[in-house]
Amino acid sequence: MDFSLLLVIAVAVTGLIWLLDLVWWRPRRQAVTAAAETGTTEGVDLSARELSRKDPWPVDYAKSFFPVLLVVLVLRSFVVEPFQIPSGSMRPTLEVGDFILVNKFTYGLRLPVANTKILDLNEPERGDVMVFRYPQDPAVNFIKRVVALPGDTLRYVDKQLYVNGEPVPKTLLDDAPESAPGELLFSEQLGEHQHQIYNNPRDRGPLVHDVVVPEGMYFAMGDNRDHSNDSRYWGFIPEANIVGKAFAVWMHWDGGLPSFSSVRTIP
Repeated sequence: MDFSLLLVIAVAVTGLIWLLDLVWWRPRRQAVTAAAETGTTEGVDLSARELSRKDPWPVDYAKSFFPVLLVVLVLRSFVVEPFQIPSGSMRPTLEVGDFILVNKFTYGLRLPVANTKILDLNEPERGDVMVFRYPQDPAVNFIKRVVALPGDTLRYVDKQLYVNGEPVPKTLLDDAPESAPGELLFSEQLGEHQHQIYNNPRDRGPLVHDVVVPEGMYFAMGDNRDHSNDSRYWGFIPEANIVGKAFAVWMHWDGGLPSFSSVRTIP
């Protein structure tokens, strides 16, 4: 279900009803009311006169919902949009059940539904956690960390990430983390972002050998490096598929009571 499309349709329908009422239906109701008040009720339907004193229910609903829907549409399309994390591909940074906030204007303003950029602002940077439309199925939103920009040369061999020939610094934090048995927990410095990643020493995983990222494209990987369906498997992310930059976790919900104890910014 495309919620953005449903929201646009709801705004359009309620707005159209409100507009038709302003320019057509309300003047007719006011004319009936004026005729009744001056006593010139000849030819005026008395039931219509009573109805003219209040808005019809479609108009009443439209006037109530249109402003709210319009504000939601503007905020969700151009300011911030909430998402829920459905998988563990970004652990330990993001857990299954985390509810995140995504900045919709950091990378420029885009029209809802069409996703056409109407204002250029900033470009993604290495280390950004980015939400984008999955290139193989644009109806599905993915979240990964940007590891290479247009023009970068990328290599990923023996669990080590190289960008433009330089190894991305990482430091072992824990060789037996309780939250991920069998994994190694590292701290990685990618651009200005210091974050944690998991590596599985027994999983060779896909290798990347000196891939050059084309113009207008990005290469992204999950922080849970050996359990992530990312650019190593399906290729580059077109700039047109970008949704926004994830910047905060505001709630966690795993089926029980919602928890706000894990509210945090996303490194």
